[in-house]
Amino acid sequence: MTPDEFEPTAPGRVVRAIAGHWMFLPDLLPPSFQPDWATVQRVSEAERALGELAASGRVLPNPMLLIRPFIRREAVESSRIEGTVTRLDQLLLFEAGPDDGRGPADAQEVLNYVRATEFGLEQMRVGHPFSLMLIREMHRLLLEGVRGGEKRPGVVRDRGVLIGRTGQTYETARFVPPCHTELDPLLTNLVEFLQTGGGLPVLVQLAVAHYQFETIHPFNDGNGRLGRLLITLLLSARGVLPVPLLYLSGFFERNRDEYYDGLLDVSRRGAWNSWVAYFAYGVTVTARDAAARAGRLTDLRDNYLRRDAVRGSATLRVVDELFASPYITLRRAADVANVANKTAQSAITKLVGAGILREITGQQRNRVYCADEILALLDAPLTPTAPAPLSIPPTP
Repeated sequence: MTPDEFEPTAPGRVVRAIAGHWMFLPDLLPPSFQPDWATVQRVSEAERALGELAASGRVLPNPMLLIRPFIRREAVESSRIEGTVTRLDQLLLFEAGPDDGRGPADAQEVLNYVRATEFGLEQMRVGHPFSLMLIREMHRLLLEGVRGGEKRPGVVRDRGVLIGRTGQTYETARFVPPCHTELDPLLTNLVEFLQTGGGLPVLVQLAVAHYQFETIHPFNDGNGRLGRLLITLLLSARGVLPVPLLYLSGFFERNRDEYYDGLLDVSRRGAWNSWVAYFAYGVTVTARDAAARAGRLTDLRDNYLRRDAVRGSATLRVVDELFASPYITLRRAADVANVANKTAQSAITKLVGAGILREITGQQRNRVYCADEILALLDAPLTPTAPAPLSIPPTP
């Protein structure tokens, strides 16, 4: 990375680090930019989509049933951007199956993302503000005991880093974040912005905060996943959604080049309008997908509850648990229904007979059952799947 790659409109300066290499030092927030008409339209469209999703969340019979699988879907998509290959079905099966040590090698990385997300959401729910301590604790949870765990989880980096391919130098790297000696004022400013929003519309706050976090790159590893996680927390903290059903990593993963190029273009030439418009488009697509997915899951649940096989409190509780996680064991069924194993097995047998559950192990012991229709709805691709250009035309 060299200074001639950056234009005078860049929201920061390219300066020498203490080690002598060039680095990008971003300006403090809030940014100074004027939204153009196309960006304003995209933000308005995204706000409408969020309003529709919020309305859907309020009428769901039990939105808590969907929070758990939606968080896990986000964990899989966010981790996939970083090269983790665990699929949603593998993660859910790993959680539900017998504790025999089997499962995808990187499933624990994805589960750590779930833990960090649930921790952060709980902190927002009880009214704790954003703080560097909160961000550090989520980072610790994210990397505890997995790849990157040797890179001081929960501790702000004390060395320089670069963003690029393996083997690249500071001179050839795609981007060089600010030196560790510059992090204190940048993080103090970022936390203040996360708390107040700088007077910007919420969606613009989300886009700006995500850019700034990734540009600062405060940790040695895990910055991408943690930065995407903070989007969900901001939505919760601002009260935009009654329940956390919006997660953007699926959109970013399917438009990965545009995602990375959009962040870099802000740094190089101050392309805030393109980035905010792209981000808002992602919110629109994802919010509408979440509302439609939640609606289809609710319709399927209503369909199940009308079936003769779904009678009795134990069976009803097992059905509800399937919407939280479509894999289940006898032990789990007995626990969630608070009944003896014999009663739980009777409920499972009825659901198998009704075509709601399918036994997938072929074993006599430690059997695992799958609700295929629920899993298919949870794991369906985000729509639309076509890449979104950074310069998105205005809505007609």
